[in-house]
Amino acid sequence: MSFIRTLMAGAVSLGLTAGAMIAPATAEDFIIVQSTTSTQNSGLLDDILPKFQEKTGIEVRVVAVGTGQALKNAANGDGDVLLVHAKPSEEKFVADGFGVERFDVMYNDFVVVGPKNDPAGIKGMTDAPAALAKIASSEALFASRGDDSGTHKKEKSLWLMAEVDPGKASGAWYRETGSGMGATLNAAAGMGAYTISDRATWLAFQNKGDLEVLTQGDDRLFNQYGVILVNPEKHASVKAEAGQAFIDWLTGDEGQKAIAGFKVNGEQLFFPNAKSSVSN
Repeated sequence: MSFIRTLMAGAVSLGLTAGAMIAPATAEDFIIVQSTTSTQNSGLLDDILPKFQEKTGIEVRVVAVGTGQALKNAANGDGDVLLVHAKPSEEKFVADGFGVERFDVMYNDFVVVGPKNDPAGIKGMTDAPAALAKIASSEALFASRGDDSGTHKKEKSLWLMAEVDPGKASGAWYRETGSGMGATLNAAAGMGAYTISDRATWLAFQNKGDLEVLTQGDDRLFNQYGVILVNPEKHASVKAEAGQAFIDWLTGDEGQKAIAGFKVNGEQLFFPNAKSSVSN
């Protein structure tokens, strides 16, 4: 499709033993992974996908969009594998027959960031819904992705817990960017606004300006990533064997070690936890 523009070299493990001969890749030796923007913005995929290609000769082409869009794209058959972070939506994707099975891959957490002068007074809070309630009551600027991404889904669930409907203030103190995490952080920095970010993108983000992490440590900010093979029974174009091989690599020892080894400024961004299928 025309929107597939973000391509990152990578490959999938085909269960080959060490030292096995690997045939050179051809133009057909690739799969498409529909993935959340945080795996791209953080630099994770740039770091680990070349390890796949080096081992197998198979390229992984990544479409990095918000989780909601990635789910829609995969449901339409525009991809072979889904790598996102909105567990309820992922489980529904499988239950509706669009995916074969869902597996945990890795996790990190979300953080609430905002200007250092902290007009809402949320610094040091560990209750995320309460922090959002204070932002709303003070009518301090808040930048929302507003794009149905995994981060946006998490944000909406936190507003619900806070018993606040920020949509009523859309265009006033509540600003919806309709953009990815990096663009939304840029907007927040420019406006002096609060926002919610996955920690990996925040740590890799270079234009922090006056922003800092103000609220963190709430268990409700947990951020789980899952991987799913698109159902070939729904879409015959799905490269099921190569797609499943990618999943096996990612959730196996080599992929998990690669994820754990990815760091920015010495800090680990993602924590592998692919021990068992979550759809069982």
